[in-house]
Amino acid sequence: MRKLLITGGAGFIGSNFIRYMLRKYRSYRITNLDKLTYCGNLGNLKDISRNRNYRFVRGDIADRRIVSKLVRGCDAIINFAAETHVDRSIKDASGFVKTNVFGTHTLLEAAKANKVRLFIQISTDEVYGSINEGAFKEDDPLKPNSPYSATKAGADMLARSYFITYKLPVIITRSSNNFGPYQYPEKVIPLFITNALDNKKVPLYADGMNVRDWLFVIDNCEAIDTVMHKGRAGEIYNIGGGSQITNLELTRAILKLLGKGEGLIKYVKDRPGHDKRYALDITKIKRLGWQPRHDFMSALELTIDWYRNNKSWWKRLK
Repeated sequence: MRKLLITGGAGFIGSNFIRYMLRKYRSYRITNLDKLTYCGNLGNLKDISRNRNYRFVRGDIADRRIVSKLVRGCDAIINFAAETHVDRSIKDASGFVKTNVFGTHTLLEAAKANKVRLFIQISTDEVYGSINEGAFKEDDPLKPNSPYSATKAGADMLARSYFITYKLPVIITRSSNNFGPYQYPEKVIPLFITNALDNKKVPLYADGMNVRDWLFVIDNCEAIDTVMHKGRAGEIYNIGGGSQITNLELTRAILKLLGKGEGLIKYVKDRPGHDKRYALDITKIKRLGWQPRHDFMSALELTIDWYRNNKSWWKRLK
């Protein structure tokens, strides 16, 4: 697996994964295909842009011509490319359908035509929907509740069908909510951190009792690396951080670490279809030898320090 096509590599998780892989595997060659939408940022990879084993190509994963050209000779495709912001999908789902469903189909077709050795579809715990107690396992039914998660579920089903029908070696990873450096500041953790740094209100949905399982992005990169080298084709692997807290607890933790008062919290109207609780059973991927290395609070401190020390990165975006 020495020649990789990574799609969406200028985004949050994709850019962290590219940096991680280039540092760990010095002989790997990586092509990064990214459309550079509003949340795609080449500044995320400025430090490795001159690496001789890395190249960037600007393009859309739904463009068959460019995808076919780039897939030729690749050992593996790792598909991070996606529209991901739930609130945006509620306002207009059309771009989510195009990228998350049609784009994934275009990649699968090219992978099949070129007999790619491995296709990893990067997915989300949100495809399962909400769970009141316990944790989702990989064979639980999919019950997405937002246009975003519905399109990701559709992409998962397409990917699985290409394994069953065409024997394309597909693996699906479903991770819980990621956080860490280089995350676009519309997502809750970087939004709340950057707002608080500017002494602006942090908008908390409803009563803040929705529960999320937080996963540090580097732990997710290590998990995807593990699945890539030890996972079995046709399988799905949940990747969770084991840090389930309410959004109110999260908000209070951020404000406390920044030395800010809870007067910055602004309770706002809940969004439609807001899932109450996410939780993943990660027994399966633990059998491959992976488990999260970072505890939530220490990773949150690292993340806050990064945003505090990189104001020029997020000030321009906001």
